[in-house]
Amino acid sequence: MNSAALIQLTNVRFAYDTRTILDGISLTVPRGQVTAIMGASGGGKTTALRLMGGLVQANSGQFLFDGQDLAHASTKQLYAMRRRMGVLFQNGALFSDLTVFENVAFPLRELAQLPESMVRDIVLMKLNAVGLRGARDLKPSQISGGMARRVALARAIALDPELVLYDEPFAGLDPISLGTAARLIRSLNDSLGITSVIVSHDLDETFAIADQVIVLANGKIAAQGTPDAVRQSEDPLVRQFVHAQSDGPVHFHYPAPSVADDFAGLGVRGRV
Repeated sequence: MNSAALIQLTNVRFAYDTRTILDGISLTVPRGQVTAIMGASGGGKTTALRLMGGLVQANSGQFLFDGQDLAHASTKQLYAMRRRMGVLFQNGALFSDLTVFENVAFPLRELAQLPESMVRDIVLMKLNAVGLRGARDLKPSQISGGMARRVALARAIALDPELVLYDEPFAGLDPISLGTAARLIRSLNDSLGITSVIVSHDLDETFAIADQVIVLANGKIAAQGTPDAVRQSEDPLVRQFVHAQSDGPVHFHYPAPSVADDFAGLGVRGRV
């Protein structure tokens, strides 16, 4: 076991029926660092995040969380692991009928046997950390999308997790909110001593805060290293992704018969 690693995936394979999503990948998530998982759509990023969160289990390979092999863990083992992590969902997933305060208090009341006075203090501390202590009595419908994402982050760290998983934390945010969210993720990671894994398409902000970047493509790891090392990669697919090139291994058009054959009714599908 590598004591410096909180998560290790070794030769992990995952498939939906006959469709392979992850094809024997191996990666390490170091403790106390921000690891970004990136790549073109369909490359397996979200599936990798779901594996780390115990939402799906690998078909084969090894998944170590803090040295414990959870590739085929029991429900009890998975629940114990999840108690040590927080998740920030892409849309925030706040309860619309609860206030900001009640949303952050929810995991504390459900999972920790704490007096209400302590719950109140913890919630206010977490909201203060994300700059929203003054919004505690508002409903999600009364705050902006960027503020809602910060409330969701306060809820994700309410139980002081060792690991926080972020699923597209910057999606749909304006430039100001995006920059604020990125700096907040980095500062909370460092000040709380947690480990962060981010799945994101936002290259500039993610590269600015990540210690390690892993680029997935076609179910495999195309590049892995520091942001600077990934930027300098000579792999054609990585270069296309990093430099937003329209031409490269990732094609705009989904595989199809030629235009002439299709419009002449000779395509594989839709024949006339």
